[in-house]
Amino acid sequence: MSDVTLILSAIQNGESCASEQLLPLVYEELRKLAMARMTQERPEHTLQATALVHEAYLRLVDSDHRESWENRAHFFAAAAESMRRILVDHARKKKTLKHGGDRRRVDLENVVATPEKSDAEILQVHESLEKLALIDERKAQLVKLRFFAGFTIPQAADVLGISHATAERDWTFAKTFLYSEIEDCEREPD
Repeated sequence: MSDVTLILSAIQNGESCASEQLLPLVYEELRKLAMARMTQERPEHTLQATALVHEAYLRLVDSDHRESWENRAHFFAAAAESMRRILVDHARKKKTLKHGGDRRRVDLENVVATPEKSDAEILQVHESLEKLALIDERKAQLVKLRFFAGFTIPQAADVLGISHATAERDWTFAKTFLYSEIEDCEREPD
């Protein structure tokens, strides 16, 4: 059993100092996860990878809402889900008029046309992923592990306890479903 798994077990048993021991062991991996996720966001995103790691970690070890983690992979899957929710919450907040939802931040020194994911696009992906979860939770979990945690098909299959072939089929279905849902949203008039 790894040190992380032992500490996760201690956290589940209510040992108060265990969560303090966990952070140094998982911080670099969480930071890599967050940095990978943030590279997929628009360049002027106001949330930084470090802030994303800290917020996700606080949510994970919050004693009022703590989950039970079976192992290291399960913990990182939960961390990826937490980061996804933080980014969705951030996108929703930024979309409101009070927070400049009708405006886009532009750095005048670097005015260059770049492709970006808008807050509306992030919310479309989120809503489509929620629909997929209603149809098939495992396929939605696979998407979260692949897209938000950066897992490969074999890694995600191992976390989900399914064969690699099943993961490949689920991934193909999920991509097709999400693409269709997002296309439908783009065709609908505002």
